[in-house]
Amino acid sequence: MSPLRKVTTEAKLLLVGIPVFLWTVIPVYHLLLFAISPRDQATSGRLWPKEPTLQNFGHVVKQEHFYLNHFWVQLGNSLAIAVAVGLLTLFIATTAAFAISRLKVRGGRTVMNLALFTYFIPAAFLAVPMYKTMATYGLLNNRWSMVLAMVTIASPYCIWVLKQASDKLPLELDEAARIDGATPLQLFRLVYLPLMVPSLVAVGTYALLLAWNEYLYGFLLLSNETQLTLAVALGNFLAADDSPWELLMATGLIYALPPAAIYYTFKRYMVSGLTAGAVKS
Repeated sequence: MSPLRKVTTEAKLLLVGIPVFLWTVIPVYHLLLFAISPRDQATSGRLWPKEPTLQNFGHVVKQEHFYLNHFWVQLGNSLAIAVAVGLLTLFIATTAAFAISRLKVRGGRTVMNLALFTYFIPAAFLAVPMYKTMATYGLLNNRWSMVLAMVTIASPYCIWVLKQASDKLPLELDEAARIDGATPLQLFRLVYLPLMVPSLVAVGTYALLLAWNEYLYGFLLLSNETQLTLAVALGNFLAADDSPWELLMATGLIYALPPAAIYYTFKRYMVSGLTAGAVKS
């Protein structure tokens, strides 16, 4: 590549990259700006507060506002639900993909395609039927209703991703294991799982973050303050005529830290795992 062409290419990338970067960073900057502003300066319109403070974070951690009375309980609810969704989705998707791709279970591909068909319907449209289903089984205002709803939404995509990744594994490995006398369970545990680690981490992280950030289903299925997730509880700040924006943003910033840490910890698995099998060789 000639120097002129290289400079032109880099200039085009900058012309695209800089606006995208600013579009992404500016909302985060304003989130931080509100979080470190005193109450009387939170809506001043300044690009930086005159007297930046971390006192808002102290109010959140110490639950010193009536909207924050159950902050730690609600944060724990979010964590418990997200971890449960991640683990259950991982178990269902892993075993289903193994059965479809490696054991060649009859009708497995049809079931997978029918499950994927549900994504033609926006998740918001399924919220009311899901609410009715949970009410029928007496699961409303129970954290398990949220877990089951999110597992239902996440599983079809995760099964598809793992099935695509599994198809890329050499069948000779299975044949060699069977010749050595391996049972399907041993084949799953000793051959399949170790080779699928990047994809397993990717779909588990995807399901966990999906549940962590969910608002609509949490709002519909959970009502008791001690059962709410923090994502839903944050909406309560908007119910007041004079909302404490500085506390809302400080709480939101704290709430955003765990998923950000999880994503950047497993980022390389997310990229390689979620794209595995997307392009056939």
